[in-house]
Amino acid sequence: MALHPDIEGFLELAEFGRLSGKSQPMHELNPSEARQQFEQTSQLLDAAPTGALTLSALSITARDGHVLNARLYARPQPDNEPRPVLLYFHGGGYVVGSLDSHDTLCRRLALAGEFAVLSADYRLAPEHRFPTAYNDAEDITRWLAITGAKALGLDARRIALAGDSVGGSLVASLCIAIAQDPLGWPLVPRLQVLLYPVIDAVKKRPSLERFAEGYLLEATTLEWFYQQYQRSEADRSDWRFSPLYAERLQRLTPTVLWLAEYDPLLDEGLAWAEKLRTAGQPLVLDVKAGMTHDFARMGEMVQEVPGMLAQLAAQICESLA
Repeated sequence: MALHPDIEGFLELAEFGRLSGKSQPMHELNPSEARQQFEQTSQLLDAAPTGALTLSALSITARDGHVLNARLYARPQPDNEPRPVLLYFHGGGYVVGSLDSHDTLCRRLALAGEFAVLSADYRLAPEHRFPTAYNDAEDITRWLAITGAKALGLDARRIALAGDSVGGSLVASLCIAIAQDPLGWPLVPRLQVLLYPVIDAVKKRPSLERFAEGYLLEATTLEWFYQQYQRSEADRSDWRFSPLYAERLQRLTPTVLWLAEYDPLLDEGLAWAEKLRTAGQPLVLDVKAGMTHDFARMGEMVQEVPGMLAQLAAQICESLA
């Protein structure tokens, strides 16, 4: 299928901004500048949907005492029964991204589903290199299952995990860790939702070359992200960085995997799907035709996206029933 016309128009505007000097490729910026540009661009992709939601700001203490921020999205509920929850980790190459950059996406999921959404921050690179983001994600997940769910009126027996891009990588890695040591974890997630995740930071596949430039996420920027996060090249083959290199894939949480047709990460996502299928793990794969990386945050720009997210919310609801 051809590139979606609304995305094509946005990419043309982005290219005009670059040629006119109004914007720069992220890899030509320093991390602080990249974060500022990412937050500004995020505001162009979507607008907050209408609907009754209660938002609560939360603080979670990591293993080293650092305080991580989180945000709970919950629809009004007539009774006091504990509700299921989707724990969400944002994307951004481990360098950019925040609760705010993914606020509208989390709102759409919370409004469409019969579950709360807990969006959680982790520390960013290069100030905090591998495996800090993974460790933070693990600490947040354990906190939710052990302490947070009960304190927030959530059901610790009905937790799903989700993330986009490197947030999806964190979720995949967490589910691998849980499967490898189920007695060492206080939860059994019902579902993992991976939206165009980073799966392999080592091998250069054809889609990385085919969509290297001009399709939102660029190969040079992706490499810059990895270099900001890694301590050394060896980190990339660690399954907490690249889930594809996990040796054992047994008893994994059922996976919903969304990929984008025009994404440098497409082929590694397909390789992950094949590895899951070969290992006999439950998987629902959906390659979104005409879409680029990050399309799930384009709810205002691409008219099909809200409907896609509503369908995803229904899948999550079914797993949390």
